[in-house]
Amino acid sequence: MRDILPPESARRRELTKQFVTQCELAGYHEVVPPLLEDLGVFLRVGEATDVVTKEMYDFVDKDQTRIALRPEMTAGVMRAFVQHRPVLPWKVWYAGTNFRHERPQKGRYRMFDQLGVEALGVDDADLDVEIISLASRFFASLGLRQVTLLINSLGEHEDREQYTEAVRLYLLAHQYELSEASQATLERNPLRVLDSKREEDRQIIADAPLVADYLSEDSADHYARVLSGLDSLGVSYTEDPRLVRGLDYYRRTTFEFAAEALDSAQNAIGGGGRYDGLAEAMGGPATDGVGFALGVDRILLACDAEGVFATEPTMLNVFVIDTVSGDAARDITHQLRAAGISADRRFGGGSMKSQMKSADRSGARFALIIGEDELAADEVTLRPMLGNKADGEQRRVARADLLSELSRYSSQTVTNQINPHPADSASADPTNSGTLT
Repeated sequence: MRDILPPESARRRELTKQFVTQCELAGYHEVVPPLLEDLGVFLRVGEATDVVTKEMYDFVDKDQTRIALRPEMTAGVMRAFVQHRPVLPWKVWYAGTNFRHERPQKGRYRMFDQLGVEALGVDDADLDVEIISLASRFFASLGLRQVTLLINSLGEHEDREQYTEAVRLYLLAHQYELSEASQATLERNPLRVLDSKREEDRQIIADAPLVADYLSEDSADHYARVLSGLDSLGVSYTEDPRLVRGLDYYRRTTFEFAAEALDSAQNAIGGGGRYDGLAEAMGGPATDGVGFALGVDRILLACDAEGVFATEPTMLNVFVIDTVSGDAARDITHQLRAAGISADRRFGGGSMKSQMKSADRSGARFALIIGEDELAADEVTLRPMLGNKADGEQRRVARADLLSELSRYSSQTVTNQINPHPADSASADPTNSGTLT
């Protein structure tokens, strides 16, 4: 667990904003499942997975109900679908915090944020293509270029069962050649052994059966349609016959995004696939579904490694310095904010020198000074702080003309912050009134 402080918190907020933009362009709407669910919701993820057997935070509530902090969000979204029965197709996005009691490592914490989408009610390979391309566009919007899409098909339920049994028998024949960790995984979930990155497991995994040999004709056709759709949209991919993903509910299409700029052992930044049948496991009607989840921490590490999507400090437009009584600072900051202009002040008064130091530390574009002379003349002194020639020189401005004066020097930064949504309100436009009283 850890705290997320400014400016990193602002960077994460902007990341979510970029993600939401891509989702809304494709017709997805937000869903907000609860942080706590009945334990049974997550047991349906698959009782043979590490997420359920080792990593989930579960406990008995005060009313003796067994509940859990969500370790992932697909199960909660599916529970919400079963409970509320929205009109199909149901296309939703989410952003939220999850919890897993796993070994912390770089880019992986016990409290972590995910971004994701789920699309329910459509059995169409083109929806798989839409989901995958949405994630690809999101990564591109961040400036990421070294991201590889790995893709595979696990087939229908029967295909997967046959393949799982073939893998189990093969691995049992090589059980004592596997690492101790993989031997333990083999007992719970043979397919998870194929995810091992341990050196001693590498050759055994390389010689394991391939899922392609167990696909039904329908599954093979579905997979071929997905690949042709990605080709048509120009989405590059690499077929990975060992890709199985970690949760038991996946069927047919499964995919993962790897950031090549990160260490290969910890470079997965998201993934997903089809989970037809999960709604039935939740007690609902048979419903097709496909989606993905992306890890915010790993994505930001990938951005750092590629030198993109840097943290940009939020610029304060005006810092108000009041050396008289503080009344003017109180009133002017309130009125600037009401006009959509970011403004701050130093509380508790202080000398001109100490308040100027606070203004310097704030990073404000302008210092707005009120002393005895300015107060008597009903004026302010406007002092540019960043050395931009476009901001002009220090000058005295009548308080009634302050908003129009600031708008003259708005250019890009102040314009965007003064009036980001001009249609929302007439008062948000500093040129609408032109006065500050």
